[in-house]
Amino acid sequence: MVTHGAGHARVAAVAGAGKTTTLVARVLHLLASGVPANRILVLMFNRSAREDFQQRLATMAPRGQRLPDVRTFHALGHRLTGSLARWGVLPERRLLSADWQVERLLRQATLEVLEDPTQRETALEADTLEALAHFCGLVKAEMLAPAALYERLDFGDETRHFVEAFQRLEQLLAEHGLMTFSDLLYRPLRALEADPQLAKRVQGYLDHVIIDEYQDINQAQLRLLATLAGAEADVMAVGDANQCIYEWRGAHPDAMREHFTATFGAAIDYPLSTTFRHGHALALTANHAIAANRRRPDQLCLAAPENPRTTLAVDQGREALPQALAAWQGEGRRLDEACLLVRSWALSVPFQLRLLQAGIPFRLSREDRFVFRLPLVQALSGYLRVARNAALLQDPELVRRLLEQPTPFVARERLSALASRLAETQTFPDRHDPLLASLKPIQRRNLKRRWALLCELPRLGLWSPARLLAHVVESLDAEKVLKRAAARREKGEEDVRLLDVLVEQAGEVKEIDAFIELLERPVENHADGVLITTVHGAKGLEWPLVVLAGANEEDFPHYSRDNPLTPERLEEERRLFYVAITRARERLLMLHDGGAHRPSRFLAEMAWQDCTRVAARLEGADSDDDSPLAVTSPALVARYLETLGHEVPLRPLADSVLAEAQAGYWAGEFQPGQWLRHAVFGEGEIAVVEGDPADPVIEVRFAQAGRRRLLARRAPIEMLSAHLAASPL
Repeated sequence: MVTHGAGHARVAAVAGAGKTTTLVARVLHLLASGVPANRILVLMFNRSAREDFQQRLATMAPRGQRLPDVRTFHALGHRLTGSLARWGVLPERRLLSADWQVERLLRQATLEVLEDPTQRETALEADTLEALAHFCGLVKAEMLAPAALYERLDFGDETRHFVEAFQRLEQLLAEHGLMTFSDLLYRPLRALEADPQLAKRVQGYLDHVIIDEYQDINQAQLRLLATLAGAEADVMAVGDANQCIYEWRGAHPDAMREHFTATFGAAIDYPLSTTFRHGHALALTANHAIAANRRRPDQLCLAAPENPRTTLAVDQGREALPQALAAWQGEGRRLDEACLLVRSWALSVPFQLRLLQAGIPFRLSREDRFVFRLPLVQALSGYLRVARNAALLQDPELVRRLLEQPTPFVARERLSALASRLAETQTFPDRHDPLLASLKPIQRRNLKRRWALLCELPRLGLWSPARLLAHVVESLDAEKVLKRAAARREKGEEDVRLLDVLVEQAGEVKEIDAFIELLERPVENHADGVLITTVHGAKGLEWPLVVLAGANEEDFPHYSRDNPLTPERLEEERRLFYVAITRARERLLMLHDGGAHRPSRFLAEMAWQDCTRVAARLEGADSDDDSPLAVTSPALVARYLETLGHEVPLRPLADSVLAEAQAGYWAGEFQPGQWLRHAVFGEGEIAVVEGDPADPVIEVRFAQAGRRRLLARRAPIEMLSAHLAASPL
């Protein structure tokens, strides 16, 4: 790809393929070939990637060499917006750079489209405003009518005003001469697409456009890129469809394939299949982990010979984390070389508490996600404190915090006034009291029930922490309230999961005072501690040691009874899992909870034990053994070995051994990747398993009949376990 000639190109780069170094070499080749620097545009995904690329380019370029523009899409849009404003096409507007400025306009738009006081109070909740901001940004990223996008998305009942609020926000922005970051692409693109002559005016300035992380491009970025490139510029897209994890922001896994061809035309493909990050065990595991996805490139991840050996392990329970970190330090390694990854921040809470108990320093990529800083955790801790000290009910500030979490859908100002009255009189006001008169009956009942709970708690101070916390959660009807308050279903489910992990953690502590102290223990980020972050936050990064926690069904992949997995969502979850495991260089530890939480199906799909045994043969650890290795997917492993020029005798894993190996993970007879024969549809491969493992619904890819959904226990099928081993990649 470095010496690619004329025409468009697609570069499929696996995780750790060294694409930044390769892209720098490509730019230097173009410059050395006589392409003027101002005829080249390089687009990076974010500011940190842009700065890293610019630094490497400047270091490797000959002294005095003029370098091309390296920009993010927003920076490109900012420059284009300025040009269109100077030409008189777009009116001048000031960019809102602070979140609070946008939030203020969102509040104003919300208040102006809603008249009902109760609806207003709900709509002004922080989570709902955040969801509205996400919706407004997505309208502009997808370039869709707001009503059409709202119909497609999975928002809660309290968001029906979003379409009207978006339209009012647009009016406010225009009236005040303001714009958001989303407008940096949205406004110029709408102007260019509405006027073909204007579009021609911005074309013809580029010969080469290179885009990094192309799999994460959204519609607005794609269409702006196509407009600027025109018919003259050669476009090189660099990315990995297996790492497309931002569909909720408008990205699409088909961007590297169908969408690119439909937009720009034919392209030459360059696979960067060799990873320089980790060893054979993890490279093979990554190939297994993504194999069940339909929307993926037919490309293997191959480990370079000089890569470090990577060890893989699966363990159960939270105690495994401090043990693994202690072993790491015992080898003379630093904690800041390690990272704890979670699917969602709620899953980090028990591990934060365990690290606090063990005295192990850590840091969070987002400091507001420290367990003791979460408003819901602070409130639950406050309820427990009241159980141990009734005098705290005379503190109006504490009473207010307890009344407002989880939200009672009442304005904070009213809650403050009510809390002051309760702290002073210790009596709940009559329903005719001016403090309550304008509230709806259900709001009055909820607030009265919360006060009754607070008054009851001092009599329950000798209960165990788990029993008391479960009683508080049930009395507050917290699960129902959190789900209702969440503007997005996944946010509500994460809040409910937070309740679950707190109750589970309380069960491991005998004394209430000890649990309160644990929840309220002051802690700050330690630069030399282990990093805790989400998988989304870890994109593009790597560490010698990675611990992936919360590898449980319903957590990773994430789903629930109210939010079941679709085939598309399962594939997105699998791509997220692929990104998670490929962050490791030397050691990968995957943790599941055990107990009522079944281990994730992804642990079975990745066949990590097989991959470890194959890697040992390749690395010469058991060079005296030439017996055939039993593996789950001989075809996949054989392809990997053949591509690298190695030979290792293989045989399919015996059905009984395969069943035993899989039984420890996704509980149930039916699993993705298994093959079966249907009396009518013939042979096919299970793609999705949903619902109750005892009576699941399965989606099968049949060779002749396409995709079919079946009630597994009632369909006329027979399993073909041996076929699983011989199935193609």
